[in-house]
Amino acid sequence: MPADARGRLLGAVEVLEPQQWHARQAAHLQRVSPWTEPFRERRSQQLKHPVGDFLFTYYSHSPGRLERWHPGPGVVLLDAAEMAEQRYWRTVTATEAEALGLSADDGAATVDVAAFLESRGRAVEFVDMLVRRTASRAGQFGCFGMHEWAMAYNARVHGVRHEQLPLRLGAEGTDAVVQAERLRCTHIDAFRFFVPEAAPLNELQPTRETQRDLEQPGCLHATMDLYKWAYKLAPAVASELIADCFELALEVRATDMEASPYDLLEWGYGVVAVETPEGKAEYVRRQRSFAQRASPLRERLLETTSWLLAAREHVPAPQAQGPSTHRADAPGGPGPAAPGELA
Repeated sequence: MPADARGRLLGAVEVLEPQQWHARQAAHLQRVSPWTEPFRERRSQQLKHPVGDFLFTYYSHSPGRLERWHPGPGVVLLDAAEMAEQRYWRTVTATEAEALGLSADDGAATVDVAAFLESRGRAVEFVDMLVRRTASRAGQFGCFGMHEWAMAYNARVHGVRHEQLPLRLGAEGTDAVVQAERLRCTHIDAFRFFVPEAAPLNELQPTRETQRDLEQPGCLHATMDLYKWAYKLAPAVASELIADCFELALEVRATDMEASPYDLLEWGYGVVAVETPEGKAEYVRRQRSFAQRASPLRERLLETTSWLLAAREHVPAPQAQGPSTHRADAPGGPGPAAPGELA
């Protein structure tokens, strides 16, 4: 639903009756509550969880924001005055309502694409560029999750990031693994947490400037970051896609920690012993599976960024189509940014 300079709706528009969008809104809340409510409960009791907390503490999207439903652009909601009050939303004008066969009294609201692009256009460009470049590369499957080990290297001096978790092989055993393995991390937001002694051991020295050249789809953290890139473009990205990215990222985080030097058995997680041939094979198997599952999520995110960028360039109405917002099987159809990171 691109908008021209006067805010007029262009292209294909989906109009949702109150009962339709309320049902989708409720389904979204029902879906994400098993992730948000336990986090709130733990936080109220000052408890930590090594997997379940990560997506709310490392990333900057709060449980409340994850629970908030948006249909994405290209959708008009009827009887939705409360939605029109949210940031980057607006009321459908009388002229637009007439063109859609609606009454000015229908209280129709839609994402304010023009206002969003004016404020977040550079963010859309960056996400489109980074995700597109990542998708264009072959996945690399030889790192074996050594980033978490490099963060725990020389723990007798630096301590460990997850103080509540024991090291499965102890400090000396962890150091021995790091010294024996090749470190091949391509992801800046993993590499930047390497301890000083481990960073020079990495075959690459990722920086924020080289992120666009190094990001690749085999990386577990690049897959988790799809959640970040999706929520950073809300409400112009549909909540269904944001939740899909969160769900996959949560599974990836579990493997990330099971393959780490930490012992999570008491938390109900297994061990991917990447210091062994069998563990390496299992890690690669999961890596490839995650990369395959992330691919359609990248495609859906790129549908949205492409559409938004086309809207900004005032593509003629017949060429403008709203992006897909649903999973095929859907019912009803890191903390503060690092220096140089997209806010």
